[in-house]
Amino acid sequence: MADKEKPAKQAKPDKAGGDKAPKAEKAAAAAKGGRAEKGAPKGEKVAAPAPRPKDYKPRMKTHYEKVVRDELAKSFGYKNPMQIPKLEKIVLNMGVGEAVNDRKKVDAAAKDLARIAGQRPVITRARKSIAVYKLRDGMPIGCKVTLRGDRMYEFIDRLVTIALPRVKDFRGLNPKSFDGRGNFALGLREHIVFPEIDYDEVDQIWGLDVIVCTSANTDDEARALLRGFNFPFRS
Repeated sequence: MADKEKPAKQAKPDKAGGDKAPKAEKAAAAAKGGRAEKGAPKGEKVAAPAPRPKDYKPRMKTHYEKVVRDELAKSFGYKNPMQIPKLEKIVLNMGVGEAVNDRKKVDAAAKDLARIAGQRPVITRARKSIAVYKLRDGMPIGCKVTLRGDRMYEFIDRLVTIALPRVKDFRGLNPKSFDGRGNFALGLREHIVFPEIDYDEVDQIWGLDVIVCTSANTDDEARALLRGFNFPFRS
């Protein structure tokens, strides 16, 4: 009696219960320079961001290392190079008071702030309840983001060369807006001055606080540092 033919082996399902075809599709998409985004239509490829060259350095960072640092050393007579002031971080903050009645306002503001900063912001929440303003403890009322390194210098470049010149009736920054410890703060009434924001897609205009933190010990040193980055202070 002839032996019965053995049935062909079927492909084993993966741990999630499906076949291995989706993994092959993702690998093929990655090989062609794209990636399959979750929630995107089938067959549609999302292009991956172009990688930066290894020797990439922001324009403002190069300007600080070659020009600003030497000028500060000559002006204040620093004996140790570590005494020369430098930028430490930049904090961007958006207050959304309308979020008391509509939570979606905070999400919209956070989305715009992420476009401006190039980094995902953190949702800020109320620390105490205030009955007059219908505010409860833990309610989302804004968003903020902290920039360091290359993103900090890139933001400084866009702020000075693009955003501030687009401010309506701009007459210069207040040279007294320092806290006595070398930190500077400025406020923008409209966040649409940044090129990343499309005016036609904005439902509401938000204000934006920009806090520049430096390693300077005095306001005069911090002011000279920011002037080296072409901050337009009023005379």
